[in-house]
Parts: sequence; C-alpha cells; structure tokens
Amino acid sequence: MKKVFKKSIHKAGLLLALIAVLFSCEDSFDKTGFENNVAVSVESFSINGTEGVIDNNAGTITVTLPFGSTVNAEVADVVLPEGAELNVDFSQAMNFSQPVAFRVVNGNLFKDYKVNVIVSPPIVSFKINNLAAVINNTAHTINLTLPAGTDLTALQPVIELNEGVSISPASGSTIDFTNPVVFTVTSGSTVVTYTANVGVPVEGITVAFLGTAATREAITNMDEKTACDWLFANYSGAQYLSFTQINSGTSISDIDVIWWHYDSAQTLPSIAYNPAVTTALQNYRANGGNLLLTTFASQYVDALGVVPAGKGPNNVFGDFLPAGGVDSNSWGMSFVGHEEHPIFQGLQTFQSGKANLLQGGTYRLNHTAWWFLPEWGGYNNGAGWRSQTGGINLASESWDDALNGRVTVAEWGNNGNANVVIISMGAYDWYNEPDANGNPSQPNSFITNIQTLTQNSLNYLIGQ
Repeated sequence: MKKVFKKSIHKAGLLLALIAVLFSCEDSFDKTGFENNVAVSVESFSINGTEGVIDNNAGTITVTLPFGSTVNAEVADVVLPEGAELNVDFSQAMNFSQPVAFRVVNGNLFKDYKVNVIVSPPIVSFKINNLAAVINNTAHTINLTLPAGTDLTALQPVIELNEGVSISPASGSTIDFTNPVVFTVTSGSTVVTYTANVGVPVEGITVAFLGTAATREAITNMDEKTACDWLFANYSGAQYLSFTQINSGTSISDIDVIWWHYDSAQTLPSIAYNPAVTTALQNYRANGGNLLLTTFASQYVDALGVVPAGKGPNNVFGDFLPAGGVDSNSWGMSFVGHEEHPIFQGLQTFQSGKANLLQGGTYRLNHTAWWFLPEWGGYNNGAGWRSQTGGINLASESWDDALNGRVTVAEWGNNGNANVVIISMGAYDWYNEPDANGNPSQPNSFITNIQTLTQNSLNYLIGQ
C-alpha cells in the first residue's frame, strides 16, 4: 500500500505541474506567490478620443482613426483593472504606423496585446448605375468598367464618404467620364486628389467562353458559371463555345480571345485532348488567336504545345465539396517588378506590387494548377522556369517578391506579342461555396480584383 501511495502522490504532482503548464499557455503567471485572483484585461484603449475595439481572446486592439489623422506621434489613453501595470508608457507620444505590442501585468498574471491603428479612407464607395468602382487608396485611383455601350458623357456617380469628408465634384453631379476625372477630397486641412477612370469594354471584339457543357445555360459548375455570366455582362461580343463545337469543326477563326476557366476537376476532360480539338486550337493560335487559361485549365499549355512537353504546371491540387473550408487569411499575389504591366493596372493593392484576390473568412476550395519552382521540375527559380518554358512569369504568391517560388500568372507569345495568359492560383476564386452544412460563405470583398485582373488580361491579349 505504501508503494501505491507514493505512486499516487507522484501522479498528483505531475497533474499539478501539468495544470500549471496549461494555464501558462494563456495568461501566464509566476509560480511564486500565486497571486492569480486578479484581472489583466484592458478595459479601454483610445487615441484622440477614438475608442479602440478590444478582442481579449485574440489579444488585439484595433483603433480606426478618422481620415486625415496622423499616427506618428500619438498619445493613447489606457484604462486598466485595479492594480494592473503596463510595460509601455502610452502617456508619451508614440509612433503607431506599425503594430505596437505591450503587456499588462497584475500580480502574478500577465496578458499580451497588440495595437493596430488604422486611418479610415476618405471614400467608402463610388458607384455608377449601382456598379461599384475599385478604389486604390495608395495610388489614389478609382477604376470602374461599365457595360458595353454605356454613354460616358453624362453619368452621375453616387459617392459615399466617411464622416467629416467632402468631395468635389460632389456625389450626384453629372460628369463627362470620356476622359479621366480628378476628384478633390477634403477633411479639415487634409486635401488629396483621386483620379477616376471610368470606361467600357472594348467593343467590336469577340470573346468566347470555352466549356465542356453543350450550352452556356447547361453549365453546372458555379465557379465556371459565375465567370461566364460576368463575361456576358461586360462584353457585348461574348459568346459561348463548347469543346464539342470545336471537335465537330466549328470555325473559331473570327474569335479574338478564347477563355477557358475550368474548375470542375483537377484532370482536364478527355475531349480537350482530342486531336481534332488540339489541332484546331493550335492552328487558331498560330493564326493570331489568343488564349486565356485559368485555374485547372492552365494545364492546357502542355497539350497545346505552348510549353515543351512535360513542362506544364507541376503542382495541381484543390478540394471538392463537401471538402474545402474557411481560412482567416486573405490570399493574394505578388507582382513586384511588373507593377506597370497592363494586366495589373487598377488593382486594389495592399502594398506596391501586391494585391489580394480572396478575402479572409470566405469559403474556398483552393483550385490550383501552378508551377512549384524551388524543388520540383529542375527549375530552381524564376530564371530557370523562363529558360525551360519560354514564358514570362509575372506573379507568384504574395510572399514571393523575387518570383522564384511559384508561377501563378504568366504569358507566352510570338514576336513580342502575348497570345497566351494563364492565371493558376487558388485565390482566383469566382464563387465561394456554402459549407457542408449549407451555410453561405461571406462575400469576397476582393472579387473586383479578380474581375479587373480578368478584364485586363482579355484586353491585353487583344492588344488594347
């Protein structure tokens, strides 16, 4: 019994130690004294009278200051529980241009926080005929493409502003947008200008949406359907083209761009490999035709001989319902070094040369068909990929500014004119599916970047 008793004491000790370790993972405490019946959560945090939003679970505080505010030398007002102290003196002016970390200590407990200070943009939204523009608060641009045939000479934008902000010309004014229009935004002594570029798709061109369905109405994949519907809403010369039509000899010589967005399966359909189809598309390209291949369709560059045999995307993956899920992070791309390329103009960027396509919190299937460069395929880096495929890599994942890790946007051409563009990343997601329980996904606030990227690619291929 004595031996058993000693074992029990030993186990109880281990259990207490384990509990101490578990508690130390969240609100850690000094083991001496065990003064842990105290509070360590910040009660309020404000800058210039603006209260921050405190998330005590995440340990974050977000303060959104009005447009025109400075963040380089601000004093914060912090209210703590009785007896608590800070390791940062917020009574002195501080630079909040970057997140500021601090610790609250009370007794033997402490809690860590990180403060993010944001300055509100002046313009909340800019709409014409209920269509929202893409507002770039870094470049101070407003870009909007209206349906083909829209008269640009007398339009009335509806502009929503943040509190205390005025704009000229005012919301509701009748404006001629045939040329860029400069809007002046004022808040107190802060004055900035935004240039609005409002246009319509290039008319007189034919863009075909290629698919495996017999007709546009028969498309069942929601990602493909959403992309196709957008094309028809924005290009007067849009038409639907099935693989069966190509296989049966339908002429495609009058089509300016063929866009294949394939989301239904990782493996391309067998009809795409039919010699009658590949020959027709190869001849189409040789005679000046243009191809936009997106997500899983990016693999088609191999079958069409755009790249040498075996040099197509080497990393193809993605989920299919009921799999898939929500990621809290926004997904985007880096096109550093190609900021002036026509494909990337007008995108809403979060840094120079970086733009998000898929907002954190949206449901996603991550359909991807890209080139994985460092270890696979013998490419080693972007230069190796260009040498072996003949293409120009334009973008990678958002962390890869050297474009040596992945190839997510690329182009090929003849005599300096691009006639094939691929967009192959999982963030290029036109439709966010409901989850397995049928709960709808939150909207993707970066869908306008996907639309702008696509429109730019189509127009670039046409040479506009």
